[in-house]
Amino acid sequence: MAAASASLNTLCVNSIRFLAVDGVNKSKSGHPGLPMGCAPMAYALWDRVLSHNPKNPKWFNRDRFVLSAGHGCMLLYALLHLSGYDSVTIEDIKQFRQWGSRTPGHPETFETAGVEVTTGPLGAGIANAVGLAIAEAHLAAKFNRPDCNLVDHYTYVIMGDGCNQEGISSEACSLAGHLKLGKLIALYDDNHITIDGNTEVSFTEDVMKRYEAYGWHVQHVADGNTDVDGIQKAIEAAKAVTDRPSLIKVTTTIGYGSPNKSNTAGVHGAPLGEEEANLTREALGWEYGPFEIPQESYDHWRQAIDRGAAAEEAWNATLASYRNNYATEAALFERMLRGELPEGWEACLPTFSPEDKGLATRQYSQNCLNAIAPHLPELIGGSADLTHSNLTDIKGEKSFQKGAEANRYLHFGVREHAMAAILNGLAYHGSGLVPYGGTFLVFADYMRGSMRLSALSELGVIYVLTHDSIGVGEDGPTHQPVETIPSLRAIPNMLVFRPGDGNETSGAYKVAINNRHRPSVLALSRQAMANQANSAIDKVALGGYILEDCSGSPELILIGTGTELDLCVQAAKQLTADGRKVRVVSMPCVELFLEQSAAYQEEVLPNAIRKRIVVEAAESFGWHKFIGLDGDSVTMNRFGASAPGGTCMKEFGFTVENVVAKSKALLG
Repeated sequence: MAAASASLNTLCVNSIRFLAVDGVNKSKSGHPGLPMGCAPMAYALWDRVLSHNPKNPKWFNRDRFVLSAGHGCMLLYALLHLSGYDSVTIEDIKQFRQWGSRTPGHPETFETAGVEVTTGPLGAGIANAVGLAIAEAHLAAKFNRPDCNLVDHYTYVIMGDGCNQEGISSEACSLAGHLKLGKLIALYDDNHITIDGNTEVSFTEDVMKRYEAYGWHVQHVADGNTDVDGIQKAIEAAKAVTDRPSLIKVTTTIGYGSPNKSNTAGVHGAPLGEEEANLTREALGWEYGPFEIPQESYDHWRQAIDRGAAAEEAWNATLASYRNNYATEAALFERMLRGELPEGWEACLPTFSPEDKGLATRQYSQNCLNAIAPHLPELIGGSADLTHSNLTDIKGEKSFQKGAEANRYLHFGVREHAMAAILNGLAYHGSGLVPYGGTFLVFADYMRGSMRLSALSELGVIYVLTHDSIGVGEDGPTHQPVETIPSLRAIPNMLVFRPGDGNETSGAYKVAINNRHRPSVLALSRQAMANQANSAIDKVALGGYILEDCSGSPELILIGTGTELDLCVQAAKQLTADGRKVRVVSMPCVELFLEQSAAYQEEVLPNAIRKRIVVEAAESFGWHKFIGLDGDSVTMNRFGASAPGGTCMKEFGFTVENVVAKSKALLG
């Protein structure tokens, strides 16, 4: 492709700037500063380097682009529109930040085709990009052959000062350097401005030296405002470095072209206004009205359509050759791309009877992982430095490392938040990978931002979170997650499982793996529990079910989860011996139970039976919807304590005797 003239380059760059200026002005809200400053680097990347197909945003072998500084999303919307994506028309640009639009205030994968990851919380995007790069490296190692590069694409990021200040970016980029992810290239918008003003007030470190210490290749483009050629050369140089990820610091002026607001915090997150927009037009020689793009600019930008079609056609020929030469591998690859799981994979899930030795649910989880891993080659994951506590390892599976990227076990190190974001990146990649990650349940608080994004973006990430209650024992209240389970249940679109035995653990895995559009939390115990006579894998999908029942209508319903489920069963036996009619309901997943029909919910928890007790070693928050005003609970109303787990459970009332006593008091 012949290089565009300097004047055409300027026209194309300014097309980005003024779509951003006009979109934000019309919305009366938004962030024009970043798009105005980053337009040259975005143009250099999207016009000259990025391999993508505007008419097929989901083409597998496209390069992935992540706008980590998601507040500047008018930059991305302008790029999508100018390049010819059908998902962002000029009318969509005009509806920026409006109800029902495809141009929301931060990029959302589920709203806008061409948006690769949902960004906004700073630092999350670059961490997601590490997951995208891991996915590419893993699939390339798994499927590529000496005569056929089936998987071969890059992950590009635009990030800002704010992204680099967030701890999650440090966690993720440190790991990326260790793993030597050579196809990860980040452009750092070095504009020295944050909301509070010049970065000198809080951020004076040498970012390039930090990334060098991480093991990244670093470059600096001093004139990011106009030097499109220099930015392109830096990207090409980064691509030539295959044994390290790359950071390109591009020094820019936020709000470039605005006579009165550029290089100020005021242009970060507020419209220019009509008067300043007109002055900016004069300053940059832009002769066009609001939302008006010259045809010459469109004609150049939309060469991306033909380039993308040609790139996909060439890749389709590669895929056809791969099918002919490697039929078995091709069948697996294409099955994964379709998002299909192997038929009958669930048959390998272990089942248990009361005669089987009771184990902790973290051990049942390990049994599940090792049972399904040989049948699910798309399963990939690991732990945040707690492998032997979370029991997330897969027998015989080696660690994903540089030179061993085909391996499926990821050692995230002590980087919980980055782990969650990287798992999201693996899911965002769209290649059918099933990502899971483990840590202690209490450290969900470190991951919550990315867990929330898992739910918002409808990603089938599996969080294996062990040591789920005061039963942790001696580690004390810092490690006893009394409030964590209720808080996770409050996240929309999140499934929170607290299985009560081995069958329910298998059932939780069955639901979690089958559900590729909803994240799952598996809250798992450290201490052992009995296997119940009437539990079953398939009942978990109901969320709650009758585990033990009485003849006729019950006087009392005991509702239990996790290790406390057996307390309910044993208490019911004693109460039944005393002539009381008691039903025991297992509730491994509140969210799924609430999604069942009203008739089923009434069958399990009849409205007429108002005497109910919930038993769960966690805060009672949320259980009111089941126990109402007439029920009671055996739950936690304070932080835990440091003592042996059994002592903690006894002292805080999680005993059969206390459940029986509360039941009798309720029954009168």
